[in-house]
Amino acid sequence: MRKMLAALSRLLLPKGPAAHKPVARVVVASRNYADFATEATFDVKKHDIHRLEESPSTTAVMTREEGLQYYKTMQTIRRMELKADQLYKQKIIRGFCHLYDGQEACCVGLEAAINPTDHLITAYRAHAFTYTRGISVREILAELTGRIGGCAKGKGGSMHMYAKNFYGGNGIVGAQVPLGAGIALACKYFGKDEICVTLYGDGAANQGQIFETFNMAALWKLPCIFICENNRYGMGTSVERAAASTDYYKRGDFIPGLRVDGMDVLAVREAAKFAANHCRSGKGPIVMELQTYRYHGHSMSDPGVSYRTREEIQEVRSKSDPITLLKDRMVNNNLASVEELKEIDVEVRKEIEDAAQFATTDPEPPLEDLGNHIYYKEPPFEVRGPNQWIRYKSVG
Repeated sequence: MRKMLAALSRLLLPKGPAAHKPVARVVVASRNYADFATEATFDVKKHDIHRLEESPSTTAVMTREEGLQYYKTMQTIRRMELKADQLYKQKIIRGFCHLYDGQEACCVGLEAAINPTDHLITAYRAHAFTYTRGISVREILAELTGRIGGCAKGKGGSMHMYAKNFYGGNGIVGAQVPLGAGIALACKYFGKDEICVTLYGDGAANQGQIFETFNMAALWKLPCIFICENNRYGMGTSVERAAASTDYYKRGDFIPGLRVDGMDVLAVREAAKFAANHCRSGKGPIVMELQTYRYHGHSMSDPGVSYRTREEIQEVRSKSDPITLLKDRMVNNNLASVEELKEIDVEVRKEIEDAAQFATTDPEPPLEDLGNHIYYKEPPFEVRGPNQWIRYKSVG
């Protein structure tokens, strides 16, 4: 490539007396898509296994199209969460708000391994999964700001977002795990070769209801992947201070388990494919622990630096950032150019800014909407308003 550019410059630069005159800078056309490799093979960190005879592959093939898709999705999630941070600090977003930046590889890797017809339920750190399950950034940010154009019409907020085959966004710590087992039971009952991915955090991993769910899921061989997103801190408490055993992938005891590098989108994808095949084959549930890290505090009310140092956060950012890791892999293996990825960054920033503009100008839902959608497909009934003399009609 360098020889080609040198030859081109020799042809275009003036010769003789004109060579001493100022000349316009030569602009070289951007690379053609044909210059890029169509796919590349990568090594991923070996997965720790529990009660399994085989392990997920430690090599992963990624096509150029897949890489660009993963990169754009992770950048969109990162920018969306940073915009939510900004809107919260401006007091445009109120209430609880738990951000996902730093954990993007978990969400994107999982979605790359399962089908849109599969089911997913998670805890309150739910914005990213809402996006990957098909809801636009515009609807997510509008929901965060409590606007009528939000995905739950402004009445759910940060923790209560839903989409097709996505069951939230749940505010009670660990309570989504038995719900996920119930969804998996429905998958088995209807025999549609579907699975349920049920996520919870390391802080919820010590909940009794999780172990009760493990027991039922194992007895009934439910097609459920139980995933512990271990971001090392439950609220402000490190995993070492909260759990006698931090081997969360072994917590199922009688259920097989995997421990995965949750900062590597390809490692997550390969492990999730393995886990999904395990469930679909009728072997019952499997537990996955994704070792990841959140850059923000537990929620926006937590500065996140009273129980960990700024240096620790910066070290993870510099050594293990999931977006940087993917970017370096793609550039170093000729799957994309730096310029091309920068163009994606610009495109993503514009999408986020446009969504934020909508989320700050869309109207809030009217008071009479407060009583709506309390029950599904129920006949209208009266609901008391802000005081006992105001009544609204509720509709399903």
